[in-house]
Amino acid sequence: MEMNDHNDIDPTTEIPIELPIDGVLDLHTFLPRELDDLLHDYIQACLDSGIIDIRIIHGKGKGVLRNRVYSILKRHPHVERFVQAPEEDGGWGAVLVRLKVN
Repeated sequence: MEMNDHNDIDPTTEIPIELPIDGVLDLHTFLPRELDDLLHDYIQACLDSGIIDIRIIHGKGKGVLRNRVYSILKRHPHVERFVQAPEEDGGWGAVLVRLKVN
């Protein structure tokens, strides 16, 4: 009996997701454990593309994801500063980040 290709896919295999590098990162589809690498990689990709102002959408929820994002940003060497986004840019569900230009 021949198996279809979709039966051979291991559901635990992580497939890389291609993100547009446009200065806006929406974290709604990511797990908290993915944030450290994701934010570091995205920040580097933005710098490589000449983008120094980014918006990270973490959602409003209970603040767990926001706190995790803030913690990562506080210690990231390429982050100059960050602030909660104004209401028109997501309010307390997003953060605006200015990256250091070396």
